Amino acid sequence: MEAVIGLLLMLLGVSHGVETSCDGRITGAQCYGALGGTVVLRLMDSTSGIHRYQWVKNKADILIWRIDKLITNLLENRSSFTPSDGTFRINNLSRTDGGEYTLIIYETSGRLLDPQILQLNIQAPVSSVLLVSECLSQGEMRVSCSSEGGDSPQYSWTLDGHTLTDAQLLSGNKDSNTITLRQDVSGQLVCSVSNNVSQISTCGFRFTDCSLSKGMHVSQRVLVTSQTQCTDPTTAPTSITETEASTVDQSLLICGLRTAVVVLILIGITVYFVRKKKKYEKAEGSAVPEEMDYENSVMMVEMRSSAPEL
Repeated sequence: MEAVIGLLLMLLGVSHGVETSCDGRITGAQCYGALGGTVVLRLMDSTSGIHRYQWVKNKADILIWRIDKLITNLLENRSSFTPSDGTFRINNLSRTDGGEYTLIIYETSGRLLDPQILQLNIQAPVSSVLLVSECLSQGEMRVSCSSEGGDSPQYSWTLDGHTLTDAQLLSGNKDSNTITLRQDVSGQLVCSVSNNVSQISTCGFRFTDCSLSKGMHVSQRVLVTSQTQCTDPTTAPTSITETEASTVDQSLLICGLRTAVVVLILIGITVYFVRKKKKYEKAEGSAVPEEMDYENSVMMVEMRSSAPEL
């Protein structure tokens, strides 16, 4: 016995428009931004009371603020700084934006504060998820979940809204991308893929115990975009058995025969009326000369009858 179920859930997304935020006021902060997206960094409470500050990466001054005025901004064409809350917004992030940044602040009194260091990591968000399941010969189900586009993806599984337990797994663990479920496990299975800048969860699919699918060959593919609503989880995917497939074929054959019969009847009716019309026109055409012959005969009789009198 072998049953194969393939479920393709493509949740398409784009990195543009993905926005993350991070508090960089504590030194050693780990911040993450989405490739092509936007990151909002909180560098300080505000610029009030600050005489001068520099935001440096690899010894290059990215920002320089002096006496209530922004002097330098190397990312001016795709960034903005808000003095009132000390936030720096960077758009259209690229890989080169990643790295270690150091904030150096001088108070109005001239005192140098401790440097604040943050690490900015740029990651590509998860763009799609592929979920494939297969019933094994002993009734177990092997399910694999793979992703595209995401850096350092992390996987998690739920069954009927609850995290998978070791008792439900024959092999693998709830954090791996491939698992094997025991024979008696069934329900709504969902795979989630995430990293530090994105997360995508499949709509999942409801499957039954593989041991119940003996003699059944099922193949199902479902395409789901970011604009598509997930179906009701209580609705099981349609399984097509060989018997049902044969019934469907017979129904289609019967439908085709009925259509052919109707077409033939219509053609027969059309031919019948065309022939009848032609016969009518022929009969009407032959009636005219007969009438003329009758009149000629009468005239000849009259002429013959009047001849002796002459």
